[in-house]
Amino acid sequence: MRPQAPRLLSLTIDSALLHISHFCDLSSVPDPILLQLFSRTLQAGKLTEKVLKLFTDTGSEEILNLIHSLNIRHILTPVLPTRCSEKF
Repeated sequence: MRPQAPRLLSLTIDSALLHISHFCDLSSVPDPILLQLFSRTLQAGKLTEKVLKLFTDTGSEEILNLIHSLNIRHILTPVLPTRCSEKF
C-alpha cells in the first residue's frame, strides 16, 4: 500500500504555521481551519503575545473558549514612567 500524499489543507496549515508571526489578520479564516491552526501553533510552541492577539481578534467563540479553558492570558507588562514630574 502506498503512503498517502499530504492533503492541500494540511499543507496550507503547515505553511501558515511557518509564517504565523507575519500575519496581521485571521478574521477571514473559517472556524474549523482556525481551530486546527491554533492547536498546531500550540503544539509547535509558536504562541507569542502577538499571535495570541491575532487569534483573539478573530472573535471566534470556539477559540476564545479554548483560550479560556487552557487558562492562557495576555502578559501585562508594567510601564514605568520615563521622567518624573513635580507631582511625584
